[in-house]
Amino acid sequence: MPYEDPPSPVAPSAGSRLWTAGASAGLAVVVLVGLAALHREIAGPLLAGAALVALTAWALNRRPGPARTAAAGAKAREAESTPSPGDRALLDGLFEALADPVLVVSGGEADDLASRRVVLANAAARELLRIPREGALLLSAVRDPAVLEAVDEALFGGLERTTDYTGVGAQTRHWRALTRPLAAAEGSALALVVLRDETDVRRTEMMRVDFLANASHELRTPLASLSGFIETLRGHAREDPKARDKFLDIMAAQAERMSRLVADLLSLSRIELNEHVPPAGRVDLARAASDVIDAISVLSAERQVQVALKDRAVSAPVHGDRDEIVQVIQNLVDNAIKYSAAGDTIEVVVQPEVTLDEASAPWSGGNRGEGATRLPLVTPDRETGLRYAAVTVRDHGPGMAREHLPRLTERFYRVEGQKSGERSGTGLGLAIVKHIVNRHRGGLTVESAPGQGAVFTAYFPVAAPKEPRPVRDNAPTGRRTP
Repeated sequence: MPYEDPPSPVAPSAGSRLWTAGASAGLAVVVLVGLAALHREIAGPLLAGAALVALTAWALNRRPGPARTAAAGAKAREAESTPSPGDRALLDGLFEALADPVLVVSGGEADDLASRRVVLANAAARELLRIPREGALLLSAVRDPAVLEAVDEALFGGLERTTDYTGVGAQTRHWRALTRPLAAAEGSALALVVLRDETDVRRTEMMRVDFLANASHELRTPLASLSGFIETLRGHAREDPKARDKFLDIMAAQAERMSRLVADLLSLSRIELNEHVPPAGRVDLARAASDVIDAISVLSAERQVQVALKDRAVSAPVHGDRDEIVQVIQNLVDNAIKYSAAGDTIEVVVQPEVTLDEASAPWSGGNRGEGATRLPLVTPDRETGLRYAAVTVRDHGPGMAREHLPRLTERFYRVEGQKSGERSGTGLGLAIVKHIVNRHRGGLTVESAPGQGAVFTAYFPVAAPKEPRPVRDNAPTGRRTP
């Protein structure tokens, strides 16, 4: 019998390398076909054939021999299953970079709600829920019963669920909570919670419904009035110049009111759509108030009302959108002019830096009657150390009773028995103010009583001081260039 050299214990044979490549290719085919195949009649045969090749190659390649000892195999498997420090850093970076808030929750005891803990929270979740990266109590971070129930079903029932979740705070945001179980060590239970922001979708739908409802309701009266006057002008008033001029003036006023109504509805819808997105600009509140008073001087002169701004030289920088903040001040001043009598003075005061309690404190610019009521219409989330700049508009009109104050920012709400002059409003001015202030994370208060006028105060977070621009040195000449 001829002598045959034993196979080398160091280098694997060509057949072994072939089977290894076949195993890798087969497993890859299994995964890719399983993910990409859309029809069962295509995926079935391909998966069966690929799995057979992969399993056969794996079994032949795993047979014992000099080239693969048990110790070497265990060491190789341990190296493959343990991620390297670089892989762990990459996975952690990916987890932190996810735009959706993601939580990993541990179960503890099934009947103990206080045992639900956040094992891991990415940056988006920490910013939304204001919790640390690890160890937060789930019950204190998410208080929605439906979401908590869905987490329990994932932890102890192995069920996946999708739940609607509305965040807490001054700015309402709508989320879709996706909960599913996670594989964990024996004796422990983990669940994955992913929050997907659907605020834009919900607000768009609400904006469409509200706009159609409000427009159809409020435009019905002026349209009916226009139709009636048109029919009259076509009939017996056709040859009456005096009646024709009178009816045309009324029709022009109704058309102007409809135009302002549509403009206000569009403005309100646009503001509501972006209410959950804080503005990133920087505005001088005092300068904005001065510009509004200058622009409204024609109207105040027609009504014989004086608008006085105290201390125009003060500076009050705030975070905000200039156009929207100007609209807040203009709506408040315009509202005060409408309800002021000839010869009255409207006072506008800007406070550059106050605390939340000082901004919402009772008016101190003059003697107020004992029956005056102060009510917050918009209240921001309380944050430690945050300062505000406030603008206050005070008129000496008829004032309002206590029961009317909570409804002032409702759409189209008007106090019965009060007239606002010839240029009646659309009933949307204070509603627009409310949503703009809410978007800016600010506040709005009203103080009034019958016969004592009204005081409205809007306040916004103070902007941080601008950092000085760095100074660069020019080495050749020694000149310092800003």
